[in-house]
Amino acid sequence: MSPQISHAPNTHAAVVTGASTGIGEATVRALCAAGWTVFAVARRAERLAALAQETGAIAVPADVTDDAQVATLLAAVQAGGGIDTVINIAGGARGADYLGAAKNEDWDFMLRVNVMGTMKLTRAFLPMLRAHGEGTVLNLTSTAALASYEGGSGYNAAKAAQRAMTQALRLEEVENNIRVIEVLPGLVHTEEFALRRLGGNAEAAQAVYRGVEKPLLASDVAEVVSYAVNLPHHVNLDEIVIRPVAQAANHKLLRKDS
Repeated sequence: MSPQISHAPNTHAAVVTGASTGIGEATVRALCAAGWTVFAVARRAERLAALAQETGAIAVPADVTDDAQVATLLAAVQAGGGIDTVINIAGGARGADYLGAAKNEDWDFMLRVNVMGTMKLTRAFLPMLRAHGEGTVLNLTSTAALASYEGGSGYNAAKAAQRAMTQALRLEEVENNIRVIEVLPGLVHTEEFALRRLGGNAEAAQAVYRGVEKPLLASDVAEVVSYAVNLPHHVNLDEIVIRPVAQAANHKLLRKDS
């Protein structure tokens, strides 16, 4: 039996992953403010609970790389009325080593979360999106998928793979009227991305943004995500590159000495 969607007409419902921090959290806030039903997904249950209390989102703690937890998430969403939109934001970078010094555990993390997590979550919800008739998948990749840089080989590889998967999905699901959107942010100043990438080194993490007067914020990217999924369904913003003005390209970032 095909999954059924029970939400009233002219309303939207989404699963948003990576919802405990950064762009994922900001996206939950933006969509809830726009009247969406939002299932907020991340591993950190306490942060999700606080976000749900503030926004009215439905907290569903889950690790998107774990098959059993994805199945439990799917069941919870079905019981909660279903969705028409999947927003894959969970991801991240680990390490800034050159390839010659690459650490297996860093690459394993990046490929597992950015690529396998996106695949598993999307695969689980595709039948529901097909049944809806006007489903949407939005994947947050990165400008790291467009141009490689020294010390970025693992993250470049993971995000390029996620981008290729997104492009293939758009071709595969067009006959099911599923809209597939890719958002590719450049430099975004969030509380955890650089800190986690650099092993908790707060000084090194702050140096990533030093001298950049106006980097993007998580709320900037969330506004673009919200705009894209709130457009009429027949309008597909296939891919949206978003950078701060100070970042003319991956390798060209204007820094002003303080």
